Amino acid sequence: MFESWRGIVGDIKPTHRPGSLEEFIRLLPEGIGVIPLTVGISSGTEQEFRDVLGNYQQKAAELAALGVDMIHVGGAPPMMVHGFSGEDKIVRELEAKHGIPISTSGRCQAKAMRALSIKSVVGVTYFKASLNQIFNRYFTEAGFQVAAMEGIDVPFKDVGRLSAEEIYSHTKKAFLKHPDVQAIYMLGSGWRLLKIVSLLEQDLQVPVIYALSAKLWDVQKRLHVRQPIKGYGRLLEELP
Repeated sequence: MFESWRGIVGDIKPTHRPGSLEEFIRLLPEGIGVIPLTVGISSGTEQEFRDVLGNYQQKAAELAALGVDMIHVGGAPPMMVHGFSGEDKIVRELEAKHGIPISTSGRCQAKAMRALSIKSVVGVTYFKASLNQIFNRYFTEAGFQVAAMEGIDVPFKDVGRLSAEEIYSHTKKAFLKHPDVQAIYMLGSGWRLLKIVSLLEQDLQVPVIYALSAKLWDVQKRLHVRQPIKGYGRLLEELP
């Protein structure tokens, strides 16, 4: 474990979709190791998200047995379908069982928003209206004002094929409907958006919170590392 001298993250990926894991490892500070496991979500339905909780719990046990320093439960929807307080109960039970800090996509995103003093957001997703209502309720329960959760019309399996320009256009249109919010929230790690985050912040003059930035910020915070990352948004540049 010498090469992981700053700590090891157990990373539970929701899908087999490539992209997000590579970006996460590439942007991690040197010395932080990653052990990835995958749950294998494929259809992206509410029922599937509810059904995979046992799989996540099993993966967390495997990672705890391997001696990781923290576990990140990836994929916002599988935890958000249980509500903010329901997710909190799941996390507390896992932490008590394994004695290791547990992070989730939603919890670290909410913490990142608070760190930037954000109280109101407009969200963009690649899910349908029924799931977007669940995501809206999650962040409302967490204490934020959610102007909307705007879904882009794309099959779940094809999210990674969306161009950065399409994602930019969808996000900008959503924001301009609610220009008084303090931030943009981009739910999901399936879309490839790194090349447009700084452009969105520059053009719209608000911070952009997205899965990878919140995850990298949270991992550094929990492992007591502080290494700013330039070019991918205010959260990673300032590490509040």
